[in-house]
Amino acid sequence: MSVLLLRLAGPLQSWGASSRFARRTTEAAPTKSGVVGLLAAALGRDRTADPADLAALRFGVRIDQPGTPVRDLQTARHGDTGKAMPLSERFYLADAVFVAAVEGEDATVDGLLAALRAPVFLPYLGRRSCPPSGPLDLGVRRDVGLRQALEREPWQAARRHLSRHPSPTVPLTVLTDAEPAEQARADLLRDLPLSFDPRHRRYAVRGVTSSVVDVPTLGPAHDPTAHLSPLEPV
Repeated sequence: MSVLLLRLAGPLQSWGASSRFARRTTEAAPTKSGVVGLLAAALGRDRTADPADLAALRFGVRIDQPGTPVRDLQTARHGDTGKAMPLSERFYLADAVFVAAVEGEDATVDGLLAALRAPVFLPYLGRRSCPPSGPLDLGVRRDVGLRQALEREPWQAARRHLSRHPSPTVPLTVLTDAEPAEQARADLLRDLPLSFDPRHRRYAVRGVTSSVVDVPTLGPAHDPTAHLSPLEPV
């Protein structure tokens, strides 16, 4: 088994799991359905394709930089009648960074890595208006479990956050698919994709467990004066 790690960062992200009608909310972290959709797009799959194989991958996400909630109001007019459409609310996370992980068979994970590096359809962070700010993949980890891979991966927050945490590790929240023994105390989220077909999108409920891990911080931030030596007094 292998684990593919993704760095999800951008000016805006939006990961809806219960959005309906004119109010489109976002979860505080990327959803499994959102990341599975991103991977399916990278593979070039049509929305009517069965996502069962990707949904079966074990999923987890680490909150490296929570970001700031943003609310946007949108107006629109009907394309045929010209009548005003209902005012809609859209919620986003600004300046957030996450590390997502999917675990599966080696060949499957390797195929996903190749697709992310040469995607058929451009990836986006929950909505088409939310492009990533850099490369998504952090590579594949062999012979480690999903939680261990998330715990070992260095902190991916912006440098300004690194400078505020000079200690060698930082505690971060990790959300993962619940193991069978954890289902009784897991939070339930309607987030397991059964169909992305726009005519009848369907999602099942999955259990999610939360934990906190200590993650390496990659050391102190760069000091541009570190190579200088003080002058001797004259």
